[in-house]
Amino acid sequence: MDLLNTLVDKGLRRELPTREEALAVLATSDDELLDVVAAAGKVRRQWFGRRVKLNYLVNLKSGLCPEDCSYCSQRLGSKAGILKYTWLKPDEASRAAAAGVAGGAKRVCLVASGRGPTDRDVDRVSRTIEAIKEENEGIEVCACLGLLSDGQADRLRSAGADAYNHNLNTSEETYGAITTTHTYADRVETVQQAQAAGLSACSGLIAGMGESDKDLVDVVFALRDLDPDSVPVNFLIPFEGTPLAKEWNLTPQRCLRILAMVRFVCPDVEVRLAGGREVHLRSMQPLALHLVNSIFLGDYLTSEGQAGQTDLDMIADAGFEVEGAGTTTLPRHRADALNGGCGTQDAAAGAGCGSHDDAGAAGCGSHGGGGGCGPCGGHGEQEQQPVGGVAGAGESVPASRTDAAGAARTDLVAVRRRGAGTDLAPNA
Repeated sequence: MDLLNTLVDKGLRRELPTREEALAVLATSDDELLDVVAAAGKVRRQWFGRRVKLNYLVNLKSGLCPEDCSYCSQRLGSKAGILKYTWLKPDEASRAAAAGVAGGAKRVCLVASGRGPTDRDVDRVSRTIEAIKEENEGIEVCACLGLLSDGQADRLRSAGADAYNHNLNTSEETYGAITTTHTYADRVETVQQAQAAGLSACSGLIAGMGESDKDLVDVVFALRDLDPDSVPVNFLIPFEGTPLAKEWNLTPQRCLRILAMVRFVCPDVEVRLAGGREVHLRSMQPLALHLVNSIFLGDYLTSEGQAGQTDLDMIADAGFEVEGAGTTTLPRHRADALNGGCGTQDAAAGAGCGSHDDAGAAGCGSHGGGGGCGPCGGHGEQEQQPVGGVAGAGESVPASRTDAAGAARTDLVAVRRRGAGTDLAPNA
């Protein structure tokens, strides 16, 4: 296909595709799917070889959130049967992190529900970061605490945080359809504050909320303009007890097309396969490794993930290798820019996430962390409509996700989490 040849050439040059080209990737047929995966795989291998970075989530504070994000099981109005607990102590969080590190994780993502941290919360998380780094030499720590206030990113950086995650989730045009208690602009500002403090920025999206192809392209292009070092791609887990519980809009084929589009738009960025991969990609997860270079190991914030050993076996069986602790994740031009404290963009390569300037001028930094670590939380009992009000790109709910009466099933989502906050051994 001429389209795929063009996109590969652009990806190898870190050149931004057009919106029309990105939309065309999402519109490809199932017959063309393997060609799309193979093309995007060439770009992935150019910048990341066959390495897969492992990340591990620690849920520091679960549930009890005052925000009304309609996708989230931790929103105050949620009826999902999740764990609810307040802050883990630093030693508890450090023990939880150790399980992920033992499984091969290079990065620990510390997540707390809520609108954003108080200064006391930042002190608490700072002590947790210090405890984790004392016990695990060389480990990366990403914080995901919601909207930041002035100076908080600097304090986290001083405490040893390497990265900060705050996802855009969906397009600016439709953001108000999923959340009303904060704005899209609030999220952009927090990512920019993290970058200005020299933290590696991580920001991504959630697919499957009823958005259109245009919404998906809009949010990925917005992310490229923000220039994070990692872009987690989450697929909606339709938790029973949330407004989006019946939004079963995704097929494995559509998930792969979305991941390919993200890779073409952000060729040299750490693209992370995050929440929902087990639910929506299912047996086609190994194909996604040709598109992404980073995954979460074990469980997510409130839901059960694939067993850690199963993830490791999948990576090996697909011909990939776990990225070692001594390996730099990012391509040299991005790593040099980050280490030099620079988020400056190379105008010749186009704006955004494929385009750090090799020279590393003064400015802000960025790199990435938490995928499923979006500050998931909320409030409000009112039912909200899915983004766009439709079942995503004209696709119907897969038959395997409906019951005999045609109603969407939610029993396939495991609302369980082991490790932190439970008496069960970690799933890593």
